[in-house]
Amino acid sequence: VQLQASGGGLVQPGGSLRLSCAASKSIRSINVMTWYRQAPGKQRELVASIGSSGSTGYADFAKDRFTISRDGAKNTVYLQMNSLKPEDTANYYCKAFVNSSNYWGQGTQVTVSS
Repeated sequence: VQLQASGGGLVQPGGSLRLSCAASKSIRSINVMTWYRQAPGKQRELVASIGSSGSTGYADFAKDRFTISRDGAKNTVYLQMNSLKPEDTANYYCKAFVNSSNYWGQGTQVTVSS
């Protein structure tokens, strides 16, 4: 499975971004799609996940601000991020878990700064 993340950029505090993760195969066959992020000098952390059934999960910092969703027709998973804060600055990665294996995308940089 190949994953292509996009949608990152520079945004002011309080702004919004929508990240996309396009998969090379049907996301209906992928057990779980997950967004992670990693800030400089910090460990990678889970942001949000969505299962093949549509069930979702969020890190505490993402609840009420971020929404993960998917479009089966486009084989794409999205991460809508609202009310962004400077501490959300990080490289955001998507991961697919399928057939007991993990596949990672290349990451997209999100910078929140005035």
